[in-house]
Amino acid sequence: MHAWPASEVPALPGKGRDLRIHDTATGELVTLDPGPVARIYVCGITPYDATHMGHAATYNAFDLVQRVWLDTKRQVHYVQNVTDVDDPLLERATRDGKDWVELAEGETALFREDMTALRLLPPQHYIGAVEAIPGIVPLVERLRDMGAAYELEGDTYFSVESDAHFGEVSGLDAAAMKLLSAERGGDPERPGKKNPLDPMLWMAAREGEPSWDGGSLGRGRPGWHIECVAIALDHLGMGFDVQGGGSDLAFPHHEMGASHAQALTGEYPFAKAYVHAGMVALDGAKMSKSKGNLVFVSKLRRDGVDPAAIRLALLAHHYRADWEWTDAVLTEAIERLGRWRAAVSRPDGPSAEALVEEIREALANDLDAPSALAAVDRWAARQAAEGGTDEGAPGVVSRAVDALLGVAL
Repeated sequence: MHAWPASEVPALPGKGRDLRIHDTATGELVTLDPGPVARIYVCGITPYDATHMGHAATYNAFDLVQRVWLDTKRQVHYVQNVTDVDDPLLERATRDGKDWVELAEGETALFREDMTALRLLPPQHYIGAVEAIPGIVPLVERLRDMGAAYELEGDTYFSVESDAHFGEVSGLDAAAMKLLSAERGGDPERPGKKNPLDPMLWMAAREGEPSWDGGSLGRGRPGWHIECVAIALDHLGMGFDVQGGGSDLAFPHHEMGASHAQALTGEYPFAKAYVHAGMVALDGAKMSKSKGNLVFVSKLRRDGVDPAAIRLALLAHHYRADWEWTDAVLTEAIERLGRWRAAVSRPDGPSAEALVEEIREALANDLDAPSALAAVDRWAARQAAEGGTDEGAPGVVSRAVDALLGVAL
C-alpha cells in the first residue's frame, strides 16, 4: 500500500532541541533521545468514513513529533497501518450495500488526499492489515505454541497473564479495563475465556465474511492488536521511540499490543514512550463515526477552506487536550493565517532569530503548539505596528513556520 507525497521541509539555521513529551505509561514528561534514526509507529484509520477533525488532530500531533526530530538533524523512520478489514468496516459496507474492499480503498484514497492537503509528512511504510496477514499468522502460531495463546471454539485468544508487564501502559485497574474492553471492540463476557480481558488474535472464518489462510490456525482473519504488532516488529523492531495514537487507544489497543510484543520477544518495552492525543468534540460529544457528529476535512476543503487554516485550527489546541470544534475556532484560524501571510509578504521586518528559537523551545516542551503560535502572533503584530529593517526576516519566518509547524505561508 502506498502513502501520500511528502512536502518539502525547509532547512533552518542552527539545530532543534530534544523532545520532552508526555508518556502515558509513566504519567510524566520524558526526554526522548533517539539515535541517528528516530522510530515512530502511529496507528492508522479503519477506512469506513472520511477523515474527520479527530483524525486530523491526532495525525497533526505526530507530524509535529517528526518535525521536531528532523530539526535535530535526525532521520525519522515512521510507520503507519490501515485496518482495512475489521467489524466496523464490514458493518458499514453491509449497511451501504457496498463491497467492503471498494469501501476501504475509496476511503483510504480520500484519507491520502486529506493528509496531502494538510501537508502531513507521510510514513515510510504504510501497511494494510490485509497485506500484513502473512506476517501475522506466524506470530499468532508462536504465541499459541509458547502457551501465551489458546483456542476457544476455533478462535485464538491471547492470555494477558502471559505478560508480566500487562497493565503498565494504561495504568488502569481490572474493573476499568473490563468496561473499556466492552466499549472498544472486546468481548469480556464471552464464556470460556481464561480472563475476561483476553483479546482475540485470530478470528475463525464466519459465514459471509472475508477470511484468509491461517495455516494451522485455520481460515479466518486477524484481531486488531496483533495487526499493529506484526507491522511494527517487522519495520521498527522492539524498543522503538514512540507509539502514538488517540487517547482512546491507550486501552485496549496499545496495552494489548505491548503485551503481545513483549510476550513474543521476551524483551521490554515494546515502545520507549506511549504518546496519546486528546479527543475533539462537536456539539458537546466526542466526534465519532458511531455518533455521526463529524466535521470532515474533505468537506471543509470542498467548501473552499484553505488547508493551512484547518491546520492552524488544530495547532491552536495542545495535542493532549480535549477540545470542541466550533465555527469560531475555524474563523480565528482563517484570520490568523491572513495576518501571518500579510506579515511575511513585506520585504523586510523585525529580526526573526529569536522567534525561531521560541518556536523550537515551545515544540520541544511537549509539543506546545499554542505557545509557538503565540510567538508568531507577536512577531506578526510587531511587523504590522512597527515594521523592521531585516530584509531576511520574513523569509526566515515563512521557512520556520513551514518546517516546524507544517503551515505554508
